[in-house]
Amino acid sequence: MTRPYIAASSYLNAAPLCYSFVYGNQKERSRFLSDAAPARCADMLREARADAALIPVIEYQRIEGLLVAPGACVASKKSVRSVVLASRVPIVDVRSVALDTSSRTSAALIQVILSRFYGLSPSYRNSPPDIKAMLESFDAALVIGDPAMLIDRSGLYIYDMAEEWRKHTGLPFVFAFWAVRKDSRLWAGSGVSFIEARREGLEHIDDLADMYSASLGLPREELLVYLTENISYDLDEESLDGLRLYYRLARECGLIDETRDLEFEG
Repeated sequence: MTRPYIAASSYLNAAPLCYSFVYGNQKERSRFLSDAAPARCADMLREARADAALIPVIEYQRIEGLLVAPGACVASKKSVRSVVLASRVPIVDVRSVALDTSSRTSAALIQVILSRFYGLSPSYRNSPPDIKAMLESFDAALVIGDPAMLIDRSGLYIYDMAEEWRKHTGLPFVFAFWAVRKDSRLWAGSGVSFIEARREGLEHIDDLADMYSASLGLPREELLVYLTENISYDLDEESLDGLRLYYRLARECGLIDETRDLEFEG
């Protein structure tokens, strides 16, 4: 049996999609590469160091030769909690933004939101996700994933990016999905199933909440709510509508060069 390389973020929001590759039925079918930064997972796929990866959705428009694995994703249908703009000033007064270097999709999303929905054109600069350092030099900071869950929010204006998107579009927002290289020689015949992996991962939500509660120092019950209510793992039609709108707006804002149609595996 061939064993393709599969890359994904180690953040909590991706954990239900990755559980099976680390502990479960997909473990013997693949070689799993874990990295905290979703952006680096996309780079591994681009450079053919991975055959498939859980990538920021914006990268599908930037990397040639990919197929989208249907059904599974990291999305939010209301507030996401782990993708936020933390600001020293109200959003309408933001003039400079530090962008978490771990991010690609959300880094583009904040530019769409501020430009299209608020009519703002702040300056942007990439920065490691250190909220204190970011806010020493910028009005606001975009932070994603586990670091966003750990921000001390006292004295800050906090804007949830999925909530902002929903408020202005009425649609869910998709942050990441599985993508496969068309030219992978290891993928065919591997037997890897992202749908089966999602099912198994969702069956172990309690275990994941326990694991991440210990590592993040956050209450287990809070993480259960996050995994079951804030994050959606179903790439359904409404989510695809939101994704296509995001691509169109990102193109209009000059954040991607083209908007290729989604081409699905199988």
